[in-house]
Amino acid sequence: MPELPDVEGFRQVLSEHTGEPIRAVRVRDPGVLRGVGAGRLAAALRGHRFERPRRHGKWLIAPAGGPVLMLHFGMTGSLSWHSRQEPWHRHDRVVWQFDDGELRYRDMRKLQGIRLADDEAQAGRVLGGLGPDAREVSYACFGRLLSGRRGRLKPALIDQAFLAGLGNLLADEICWHAGVNPLRAAGDLDEAERAALYRAMRRVLRVSIKARCVPARDTWLTGARDERGGPCPRCGALLSRRRVAGRTTVWCPGCQPLLRPS
Repeated sequence: MPELPDVEGFRQVLSEHTGEPIRAVRVRDPGVLRGVGAGRLAAALRGHRFERPRRHGKWLIAPAGGPVLMLHFGMTGSLSWHSRQEPWHRHDRVVWQFDDGELRYRDMRKLQGIRLADDEAQAGRVLGGLGPDAREVSYACFGRLLSGRRGRLKPALIDQAFLAGLGNLLADEICWHAGVNPLRAAGDLDEAERAALYRAMRRVLRVSIKARCVPARDTWLTGARDERGGPCPRCGALLSRRRVAGRTTVWCPGCQPLLRPS
């Protein structure tokens, strides 16, 4: 499932093709369009040039000289560059054609999709319900958010209205790096635990953005989480797992005790 690092990678792909005129827009499956028809999308973007794209959470925002293209990748989406001679994949839903190649929005499950805002103000309203971006949030803001949050930590971290960009893998990885149990009450964390979470989030995001995904490292939780009953890469204790907020949550009961030491 694309999370912040994946979308940052898609932003970098799009950034490499700003300033080039869009020759055509091919909507191969209008089932990924949200609030805009295929004809309007093509007419609004044809002949325009993408300007510098930006990302907020899991959203990619691409101004195009007036209209603003907005992409959300759901669970299976991606954006990639291809030569015009390369055959389309059956899950390529929308294609932007340029003189020297194509940008292709590919998505198997079509759970989210593509929107078109008339201008930046309308794009801002679409994003208005999101929390601060997880990469950009300050420690002071992060601490305030956690201290005022009710409920468990894991649901808070993956709530896009609370903090934008983190998904299931990132949330578990950050908690593991910080040594904080994801089942803890978010508002009960002390200053040291909040600081540890923030440092872990910064480090995990930095490494993951460089990899353009949450990497499966032997020394990270990602390297062991898919092995049921497998050992913690750090202390060797057997990993625990359960469903939290509808997501498979993995942690180490040795490194991440549920009860805070007295």
